[in-house]
Amino acid sequence: MNIIQFSIYIPTIIIGFILNIFALWIFCFSVKKHTEASIYLLNLALLDFCLVLSLPIRLHFSQSNITVNRRMCSFLESLYFTNIYGSIYTIMFISVDRFIAIKHPFLSRLLRSPQKTLFICIFIWVLVWTVALCTFNFQNDLRHGSCFHNMSDDIWSTHIIVPLEVFGFLIPMTVMLYCSIQIIRTLLVPVSSSVLCKESKVNVIRIIISNFVVFLISFSLSHIGIFLQFLVRKNVISNCLVKKHISLFVQVALCIANINCCLDAITYYFMGKEFRNKLVKTNPNMTQVDIILT
Repeated sequence: MNIIQFSIYIPTIIIGFILNIFALWIFCFSVKKHTEASIYLLNLALLDFCLVLSLPIRLHFSQSNITVNRRMCSFLESLYFTNIYGSIYTIMFISVDRFIAIKHPFLSRLLRSPQKTLFICIFIWVLVWTVALCTFNFQNDLRHGSCFHNMSDDIWSTHIIVPLEVFGFLIPMTVMLYCSIQIIRTLLVPVSSSVLCKESKVNVIRIIISNFVVFLISFSLSHIGIFLQFLVRKNVISNCLVKKHISLFVQVALCIANINCCLDAITYYFMGKEFRNKLVKTNPNMTQVDIILT
């Protein structure tokens, strides 16, 4: 497991740090006017960057069995998981924003604005940190064992894991799936006055499908693993060998989920007009896809 974690974490930390620093620099200093899409992507880049910063700490504690202050350990665990679920909800709202812009272009003038988008992003940060503060134990005593491992039975209780699975993954996934299907159905309807040509529509559909597939690959495995580990902690699964495989599966699934901070760069390229133009300037041979979102 140590070899697998090093082989996944080290490239993820290096690539994720470079990509997200570049994205933050462009969205903060090169964007002339922030739109709904650029604000969402800036928030996603900030969450991904914070996640990348937490990965070396997680990697350190996964290699060392040490005694650590519980309050510090709870903060580190909160930092890691809030960035994951903040990213999930940001990606969900990006799908909703895309759905409104393409499915209801006239209504979008009323529902969408940079100010409302900024409020939603602030709401996401407040929501995930409020849940984290209410979930993790911030008592100031010593904790035996590594952070991120052997969490207390309170964390694995039904009233925490079930809402986590439902509101942290199933609902965002369902919303994203519905928005993606509706957008694809809308784009497949031939309309002569459409602002998107046939080639651009095909590219938009590919982007939507790719984003949803990346979302599933990144987060479905980890939440399946969390649910299986929940069954283990509740003694529903008691076979020793099965419990061992589930423990390894959870760790590998979380490693895969962390790769999302690199894969989000695909979203930066195809949705951020300024981000895309900046890359094209550095590579004149790179082609662009015209996506109408704002």
